[in-house]
Amino acid sequence: MLNLHIATIVIMAANVLVSLRGFNNTTFFDRYKFSIGGIQAGQKDRMATSGFLHVDFSHLFLNMFTLYFFAPVVIGWFGSVKFLIIYFVSLLGGSLLALFFHKNEPFYSAVGASGAVMGVLYAAILLNPDMQLGIMFIPIPLPAYVLGIAYLLYSIYGMKSRAGNIGHTAHFGGAVGGYLTTLLFKPELFVTDTLIVILLAIPIIILFALEKMGKL
Repeated sequence: MLNLHIATIVIMAANVLVSLRGFNNTTFFDRYKFSIGGIQAGQKDRMATSGFLHVDFSHLFLNMFTLYFFAPVVIGWFGSVKFLIIYFVSLLGGSLLALFFHKNEPFYSAVGASGAVMGVLYAAILLNPDMQLGIMFIPIPLPAYVLGIAYLLYSIYGMKSRAGNIGHTAHFGGAVGGYLTTLLFKPELFVTDTLIVILLAIPIIILFALEKMGKL
């Protein structure tokens, strides 16, 4: 059982309370979800509020379960204030990338803390790349950086193919937010973990290269 910091508890509580309100009030849900049309009409608050709404309990649980494991890593390195900065920068990074890639789709909408959580996860991987992570269907744990790179490459595939009802763009944008903010807070990683910094940047470079070539 991990010893949760008050900052993590506050973030989790906010997600649970806002999501419960959304589950029971469709007007509230529709007003505060990420919506290209709504944002372009001036409701910029959706960029942040959508990160606290979820479609159902399983969606909420998965995000909070992931946060439960990786928030302590980031807080252990940086403390609660920088953790919160990483969380919210990642949340907004996910929304900004979704807005950029879907700006011509007025009916595009999304909800969930996945972008913020991906940012925390990517920050944790940068700070502790030798972590071993296990996932279903793979019998042995793998280095965290391998799974991080693989997931972002899958996100690029998902963005290109529109695979599943998943906000791949927000996931990717959140990871970029966590990656950049962690390097801002701990620039010595460029020297101490140069290879990991480069490897984790590869999917980001690929994404923007594909966008520049009009392949997305």
